[in-house]
Amino acid sequence: MEIKRSGSQASGKGPENYFTGTVRVDPLFHPPAPARAFGASVTFEPGARTAWHTHPLGQTLIVTAGCGRARREGGPIEEIRPGDAVWFAPGEKHWHGAAPTTAMTHIAIQEQLDGKAADWMEKVSDEQYSNAGD
Repeated sequence: MEIKRSGSQASGKGPENYFTGTVRVDPLFHPPAPARAFGASVTFEPGARTAWHTHPLGQTLIVTAGCGRARREGGPIEEIRPGDAVWFAPGEKHWHGAAPTTAMTHIAIQEQLDGKAADWMEKVSDEQYSNAGD
């Protein structure tokens, strides 16, 4: 058994090439192989969001605070709130982040396939974020 105590792992800044705006990533768990799942708590300041991306084995988000947005390619922007659980299927192109005026925190859980958990793509434009363009 291993317990990761709250505050025992350093917070990190969401890398600029994967995120727009201010994003903090707090690691929660990342067990050694053969386990593949890992998770983090991610906080997005208002207007902050991920770039478009996919996950080879899918991703689950559990919203814990605030109000956010999530969108899969070809679909509408969906509002997400505390208690909501969002599933993105393997290979489904999507983005997620905070609402324009409200921060949002979610727990992100994904699995690695051959050491890779995400494929990052282009950033979400302001027009895409505001639903003015695809």
